[in-house]
Amino acid sequence: MTQAVWNGAVIAQSNDCRTVEGNRYFPPDAVKPDVLRPSETHTVCGWKGTASYYDVVVDGKTNKDAAWYYPDTKSAADNIKGYIAFWRGVEVTE
Repeated sequence: MTQAVWNGAVIAQSNDCRTVEGNRYFPPDAVKPDVLRPSETHTVCGWKGTASYYDVVVDGKTNKDAAWYYPDTKSAADNIKGYIAFWRGVEVTE
């Protein structure tokens, strides 16, 4: 089981994660929805598409842009469309 933990809380867990470029992408239903707040941040990857970000909020603390996903992927990245990855101090372990 792969887990994502931040600020002492498990914020995601799944046996169906996908790995791309060393990042574990969680299915959307594996992430606790109450910890995600939409962000205005977007970045572009040449082969995956445009990423959208979430702030991760746990116990009143905010980790800005600590999660990202690709709502619409280029065809090479269709396997992670909508899946959510973490960084910025979020610990992902198996």
